[in-house]
Amino acid sequence: MNKTKRLRKMIEGRGIIVLPGIYDCLSARIAEKTGFEAVFTSGFGISASKLGLPDYGLITASEMIESVQKITDSVDIPVVADIDTGYGNPLNVIRTVEQIISAGVSGIILEDQLWPKKCGHMEGKKVITSAEHVEKIKAAREAAGKEDLLIIARTDCRAELGLDEAIRRGHEYEQAGADVIFIEAPQSAQELRKIVDSFAGTPLFANMVEGGKTPILTADELEDLGFKIVVYPVSGLFAAANAIGSCFNFLKENRTTIGFENDLSFSDFEKIIDLQKYSKLEKKYIS
Repeated sequence: MNKTKRLRKMIEGRGIIVLPGIYDCLSARIAEKTGFEAVFTSGFGISASKLGLPDYGLITASEMIESVQKITDSVDIPVVADIDTGYGNPLNVIRTVEQIISAGVSGIILEDQLWPKKCGHMEGKKVITSAEHVEKIKAAREAAGKEDLLIIARTDCRAELGLDEAIRRGHEYEQAGADVIFIEAPQSAQELRKIVDSFAGTPLFANMVEGGKTPILTADELEDLGFKIVVYPVSGLFAAANAIGSCFNFLKENRTTIGFENDLSFSDFEKIIDLQKYSKLEKKYIS
């Protein structure tokens, strides 16, 4: 069974799907080795790790697709990719989706922000009309063809136009061909519950951003509410940045890493990057 079909089967199965947000090949491999059955490429994380810049519409389509391609090649589990707004009009969406399928992606998130977009939990977001985004969703579905790509339609209009309009858009996007509906940045548990109550039988996507606008709930709590997918998009990124900062601060202050607490050894890291596999190949082909 290919990765896309595996993702579809997960959506159709029981229970909530928990997706860790990853931002490069190393974080993807760690997620896979930890036991996650699928991962989510965080646009926020890729912009930060690849460019050292905020998720402010600064990363280009080619930069995003290049990063995603490397990630899908590095793991054997389905990858759901954040493709922002599709990087233009419906024609641009078609090209982006064709390239993202070629990159081995199993699912995409396509949002209705006005370009240049911003992280969904930042201030000052603007959205296009729902009619414009409907055409983008239709274009994405046509571009996917027989590949059965999972399309997650995201609306960011909660901040600008209110929750009722976000829910209305969600229904419109589902009718246009989206498989999963993602209403970004609801601001309370009551709003999360209202979203679920407004969609009978529709797979719904929740986004848990530490320090963001939505209250952080456990996966079990979100499952009880009725969500099908939950992503923790920046948890790993924040943890990694904090750990690197602590290590470098210690090194700067002490001019050594002796005494710095680090539970990961050289041999542990070798396992993450599959050194043993390539060591065996080297012995096989090099006399």
